[in-house]
Amino acid sequence: MSDIMPELNYKGTHITMKIIKRLIPLLVVLTLAGCASSISDPNAAFRGQSAQAIYQKAETAMAKGDYDDASKSIEALDALYPFSKYAQKADLDLIYAYYQSGDTASASAAADRYIKLYPRSQHIAYAYYMRGLANFKTDRGLLQNLFHTDTALRDATNQEASFQDFTTLLYRFPDSKYSADARKRLIYLRDQFAKRDVEIAQFYFKRGAYVAAANRAAGVVEHYSHTMQVKPALNIMIKSYDKLGLTQRADDARRVLAKNFS
Repeated sequence: MSDIMPELNYKGTHITMKIIKRLIPLLVVLTLAGCASSISDPNAAFRGQSAQAIYQKAETAMAKGDYDDASKSIEALDALYPFSKYAQKADLDLIYAYYQSGDTASASAAADRYIKLYPRSQHIAYAYYMRGLANFKTDRGLLQNLFHTDTALRDATNQEASFQDFTTLLYRFPDSKYSADARKRLIYLRDQFAKRDVEIAQFYFKRGAYVAAANRAAGVVEHYSHTMQVKPALNIMIKSYDKLGLTQRADDARRVLAKNFS
């Protein structure tokens, strides 16, 4: 009998372990479900309130400059009353609230959403302007202020998106009250694009890639002729052509430089 008991205990333990292993996934699911249910509803504070009351709360927060609270109220309004008569005006306010609170990515996304939802809105020019402004401001924050980072050397994705937004605004709404500022920002952005290409041309030149340097600099002269980067681009062209032994091209670039920057 004593010889049999250890075997029975071993088998019993083995069976028990099998059961436990099968239960572990279920326990994990139940635990996660419990955690999820414990997370508070972001709109809990607004449930039971009317769309008008939530909208008025957002307007009050906006008037006080409390843009974080305004955003939360508008987000709740969108979630609880997506088809209310306050939705369109609130969505427009949300763009501004995000922008003022420094959340430029959300401001751009909110403007994009507004443009898609209300393409015939009388405020559509404002939405394009704010999307351009949000993209323009992205990456021009704390790091640049602290370390004086040159935006020309950054990834240009947001700058290009901003350029497109302001260009669309001027094309579709040339007489809007936002057009004058959009034009100024387009001039700045063009100079930034040209400056980035000059930096790339200099990079090529320092590494002995004179053909690439000359071509990149020539692109600046051709495509960004009204920017401040034409002079440094011409200088790179001259030095690159000299290195390549292309005397005629170097002399042509010198004449253009002398004629325009004497």
